[in-house]
Amino acid sequence: MRLLEHSVVRHITKHGIQRLLQKSLTPSSAWWLIPWFCRSPGDTHIRTVLFNISNTTSVQAYEPSENLLDYAQTKSAQVAFTKSLAKQLAKQGIRVNAIAPGPYWTPLQVSGGQPQSKIEQFGSESPMGRPGQPAELAPIYVLLASQESSYATGQVYGAAGGSGNP
Repeated sequence: MRLLEHSVVRHITKHGIQRLLQKSLTPSSAWWLIPWFCRSPGDTHIRTVLFNISNTTSVQAYEPSENLLDYAQTKSAQVAFTKSLAKQLAKQGIRVNAIAPGPYWTPLQVSGGQPQSKIEQFGSESPMGRPGQPAELAPIYVLLASQESSYATGQVYGAAGGSGNP
């Protein structure tokens, strides 16, 4: 199930999303849906949240590189998808957020994501002066899956070494 990992290429109506969530997901295909419930019956001020959906987009959605046109447009589509889906599913207690990392060392960089001439300097233009490591993203995903972010939906969280996006 890669629907929420990649941009959606067909129009999905609200009814279609509901059908997907009700009938198409199995425990093995829904690894990105994490159940969270109120901590105790007395926690009436915290709405019961049934699921959390965390998409991965990129700073390329906000500052596209000239050599990553196709990648940047799919990441921009994921931002709109995240915000729209969050509005559709909020009343059902399903939170939808996204993380926009960059620059990070990933297989994309060495497989054509960056010209070879830029690999050595990759990430050095960020205020932190280095690219991020994938393990540095884990705490953001954990936060979004936790009850501490129970009121966050439709948000895009940047992790770009201080570049200020999103």
